[in-house]
Amino acid sequence: MPVNMCDTMVMNEPCDCIDQTRPLNVLTADDAEAIAALLKAVAEPMRLRIISIIVELGGADVCACEFPERLGIGQPTASHHLKRLTEAGLLTREQRGKWAFFTLVPERLAQIRDLLGAPLLRV
Repeated sequence: MPVNMCDTMVMNEPCDCIDQTRPLNVLTADDAEAIAALLKAVAEPMRLRIISIIVELGGADVCACEFPERLGIGQPTASHHLKRLTEAGLLTREQRGKWAFFTLVPERLAQIRDLLGAPLLRV
């Protein structure tokens, strides 16, 4: 028994199981790559915790010294995760003397929010 109309399709006849005239709003390859990189950056529990700390501390000018003790990790581990979030464009970094200060980039967070609310994910 065929699963759908395409299972019975003859190769030289058009498929009638979907409306070929309906325009589709699909991601481009470049957009998909960019979104995947963004999601990969936040798809790590420690990075989500870092973002939540920055949000709770006002979203801006949070010193790197805040993270190790609050998260129970070493400074090198905190620096690694902060670097990844900065590379993904989710944070900006400003060096002030020996300390780095981090600020959320609201537009990047909005991209995640918009993606998660996109029709692509509605089933």
